[in-house]
Amino acid sequence: MHAVQTLLLLIFPILVIVAALRDATSYTIPNWISLALIAAFPVAALALGLPLSTIGLHLGIGVAALALGMVMYFLRWIGGGDAKLFAAAALWIGWPATVTFLGATGVAGGVLSVGLLGLRSAYVRPYLPIGPPWFARLIEPGQDVPYGVAICAGALTAFPASTLIGRL
Repeated sequence: MHAVQTLLLLIFPILVIVAALRDATSYTIPNWISLALIAAFPVAALALGLPLSTIGLHLGIGVAALALGMVMYFLRWIGGGDAKLFAAAALWIGWPATVTFLGATGVAGGVLSVGLLGLRSAYVRPYLPIGPPWFARLIEPGQDVPYGVAICAGALTAFPASTLIGRL
């Protein structure tokens, strides 16, 4: 049973990494990633024996994160895929690791934004090697920030403190 629980827990880091890679290379996070995270959560939670009250708390945190993500989307701070990934990740993270998730995501987003601004500057950009088309688009001035990368960093930072990992 321990091996099955471990395999179920691996779904989360694998999918948030896939989301970050897709966002960095195409500026999109496919809906199937967030849907797979949402669908896999109750299976993992029940397999790990989370009490229904804890599962309910996780659901509440996921809904609150979706509301926050929608506000950030409407303010044009993040994309729609980012908002959905943010909520799906918060569902898995739970309380109290959500505090770490929010802080680490914010810090990672700031570092990512400053780093991309530096790479996109007129002083640095001419010296960057020509790479694949996704990299050229990533360092193009005026492009968006693939915030799925920051969400992934925050999620991976907070996941070890989640109630799911604590039950393993």
